[in-house]
Amino acid sequence: MKTVGTFCLVLHSHLPWLPHHGRWPVGEEWLYQAWAHSYLPVTAMLRRLADEGRRELLTLGVTPVLAAQLDDPYALRGVHDWLGGWQLRAHGAAPRLGELAAHEHRTSAAALTEFETRWRHGGSPVLRSLADSGAVELLGGPATHPFGPLLDPRVRAFGLEAGLADAALRTGTRPAGIWAPECGYAPGMETGYAAAGVRRFLVDGPALRGDTALARPVGDSDVLCIGRDLDVTYRVWAPRSGYPGGRDYRDFHTYDHPSGLKPARVTGRNVAPEDKAPYDPGRAAAAVARDAADFVAVVRERLAGIRERLGRPGLTVAAFDTELFGHWWHEGPAWLEAVLRALPEAGVRVTTLAGAVDAGLVGEPVALPESSWGSGKDWRVWAGSQVADVVALNTRVQEQLLAALSPGLVRDPLQDRLADQALLALSSDWAFMISKDSAAGYARGRAERHATRVADLSALLLDGKHTDAAALVESWEHPVFGHLDARSLAP
Repeated sequence: MKTVGTFCLVLHSHLPWLPHHGRWPVGEEWLYQAWAHSYLPVTAMLRRLADEGRRELLTLGVTPVLAAQLDDPYALRGVHDWLGGWQLRAHGAAPRLGELAAHEHRTSAAALTEFETRWRHGGSPVLRSLADSGAVELLGGPATHPFGPLLDPRVRAFGLEAGLADAALRTGTRPAGIWAPECGYAPGMETGYAAAGVRRFLVDGPALRGDTALARPVGDSDVLCIGRDLDVTYRVWAPRSGYPGGRDYRDFHTYDHPSGLKPARVTGRNVAPEDKAPYDPGRAAAAVARDAADFVAVVRERLAGIRERLGRPGLTVAAFDTELFGHWWHEGPAWLEAVLRALPEAGVRVTTLAGAVDAGLVGEPVALPESSWGSGKDWRVWAGSQVADVVALNTRVQEQLLAALSPGLVRDPLQDRLADQALLALSSDWAFMISKDSAAGYARGRAERHATRVADLSALLLDGKHTDAAALVESWEHPVFGHLDARSLAP
């Protein structure tokens, strides 16, 4: 079959730093659920396809702050315990939930086996093996996923370098592509990307006015931006019409409270939880096959239209949070596998972002506007009036960080700890969660906790009270990024 064009699937894996910062409902539990229901099955699916000799399946972004959690001994022990607890909950629910509990027991047992076989030494060996096999391209990014347009350029460059260096340490390769946090962009940021060795980054489709059929050089640079095709992406994940809301899929919001399991299918959008029909894995599998076929048809039609318009084969990029697949959408990993198998059979070339660029799918230079992938496709989620206090807090954190760093050739571990806490305070997650009213109290508390540590430690360092500063950090958790060298930020 003649190839109609090129499709790139991009998955963005990210959670803020969660170990030692609460357990339920948005602390460590959040990490362990995503790990069990998304990271384990998605990487297992990719390994199956790689073992068949399939290459360039997708582009996988794993933020440095998530990669650090997937390698953290405390978190590894925590998720292992969580997986065991999941199996026990399924076992205990058998008298009430019958076959559903048995299905859940089999799923949890498979997850335990996957973890104990592949993950006991952390996530980096898993990711590295997928990249080394050629199955995926790994994307990097700034260390703690900050909203770049609002950062002091020095702090922005420091966080990006820390993240790229961290990826090189964990996977053996420094990424050439990044998922810019929240797809946040301000004119001129491509200069910093070029200086860091970044060759390509993601933007949302509206930043390119919807013209996402080719990668585009940004301004006068040779750094490429690649746009997310919303017409294709929203076929999967749209608030009212995406596949996960289909009647036969497992309902995310309905719980069997004694066990914590989810026993119902969606049934209907306006059906009360107590009236929802029981989950049926067979019906869900049929829905996966139906919706995978629909998506393949959508992609092929999109690429045929691009080819007719350009007079040459073009590109469509669908990009999602990895956590959609498995955690939010129980059947998501199975749907991904079905799509990745079916697209080549439909005459669609599947490759990575690097593969698309290598194939010459590059257009004319473009001047990008201020943009993001958030509400309104502007900066309102991270810079709006509802988070004005967080914006002001972040400004103070950066000022205190920069002021406390003294020039010199001797590395000061206390300055490195200061930088570590500052980067955690600057995570974009806190403003996002507040703007979306999703665990806003937790988000504000986390931002203020890290900012307070920065204020206290920077004051002691400025006063030359190193003994007191050392005593202060003794009570903190271990640093997230032990390789940070704050000297690069010092005047």
